Amino acid sequence: MASDSSYASPSSDEEEESAGQKPTVDVNINSIDTSLDAIENQLSSIALNAPIDDGTVSSTDYHEEPVSEIDDGSLRESVSERRRNSIGESSSSRGSGLWRNNLEVGVELEPEGDGAPSSPSSSGYAGERGSSSSAASASDTDVIREIRENGSSMCDDGVVPLDPAQAQWIRGKRHADEDDGSISWRKRKKHFFILSHSGKPIYSRYGDEHKLAGFSATLQAIISFVENGGDRVKLVRAGKHQVVFLVKGPIYLVCISCTEEPYESLRGQLELLYGQMILILTRSVDKCFEKNPKFDMTPLLGGTDAVFSSLIHSFSRNPATFLHAYTCLPLAYTTRQAAGAILQDVADTGVLFAILMCKDKVVSLVGLQKSSLHPDDMLLLANFVMSSESFRTSESFSPICLPRYNPMAFLYAYVHYLDVDTYLTLLTTSSQAFFHLKECRIQIEAVLKKSNVLNEVERSLSDGGMRIED
Repeated sequence: MASDSSYASPSSDEEEESAGQKPTVDVNINSIDTSLDAIENQLSSIALNAPIDDGTVSSTDYHEEPVSEIDDGSLRESVSERRRNSIGESSSSRGSGLWRNNLEVGVELEPEGDGAPSSPSSSGYAGERGSSSSAASASDTDVIREIRENGSSMCDDGVVPLDPAQAQWIRGKRHADEDDGSISWRKRKKHFFILSHSGKPIYSRYGDEHKLAGFSATLQAIISFVENGGDRVKLVRAGKHQVVFLVKGPIYLVCISCTEEPYESLRGQLELLYGQMILILTRSVDKCFEKNPKFDMTPLLGGTDAVFSSLIHSFSRNPATFLHAYTCLPLAYTTRQAAGAILQDVADTGVLFAILMCKDKVVSLVGLQKSSLHPDDMLLLANFVMSSESFRTSESFSPICLPRYNPMAFLYAYVHYLDVDTYLTLLTTSSQAFFHLKECRIQIEAVLKKSNVLNEVERSLSDGGMRIED
């Protein structure tokens, strides 16, 4: 089951440093030629496995076709031709494969469709929802920056700052000095990478993205030469390691894992990681790549490493990440009814969604008629709020995108912490609704305190939440 596999990964950094297999040769990150030579050697002995059983795929946005066969010789010729076209003639050098130790590498492919890959919004949500004016104006980088800077909780670069105390427990960037030549980096049991279709690194769980430019180019080369043959690579097995690929237009996401999690679980995690990026930027960023294939997304995502790292950390502790269902905080019926009643009164005044949460657990959720919020959007929104320290210190009004609701447009989120762990989120399509939402929050907070809801929420949290006997 996916749930068992998801909890197989360790929950501490010390445990993740024990890898299942060590490489035999160190990789020189300053030489892309070395990495490409290693790929060519790998692909010369490719064995195509049987296609994955589609019936076990847990993601609702995903469908696979039967695997097509590719001649080994054509793959070798494709790699050689790509190396000549992209970086010219290079001297032959010794290189190590992607965690390869004289092992047979299995590659599974999927046919490439005529259209763009399915977006996280392909589960039936209307594409017209949200702030269409924001989507229409988000055709270039300047407009995206302008929309990001409208949020009162953002810094000058459009990013919420993270204090040192929170950075201690959030994983992913405590080892920025590592690169693909570091032994400690290779011992990590689970890596996540985001890169552009031109090979530019965007995010890496471990190490500095800029130091991993050569490694990112290697991953991009693997994807590109398979696409040149009319297929799309989805999985590479090398010993105990699985390399899972997810292509979303000009954005490539890769997970390298030896945690024995199934392919479906790892792909679902990549889908959520992509959704978290869309929550910050919307899919309008694709237009930037259409105008400039070498577009650098790093400035737009600068400082958001904490958000991605917090989401990745939740993959090993939060069952909502693979169940696609949010967790409710256990409360008495009367207490939850009191919270829902005041939120409903606010929703009737024009608020799209009113959400009362305690950490990552839902206390009450109310929306307009015929409007629904997907559990994945709830998960990504809660992760974004909890991993941003500025939300805790003052009321905030920030543009966000819900990828399952409408991946092309911004909504606007008013966030205010009512106590240490409980916070209220009000979503609207209007960028001028700050003062109206503030009045709604004051009204909600007064009723919640008068009806003793906040005390009951705090008591439930201190009791430890749901028990098996419940």
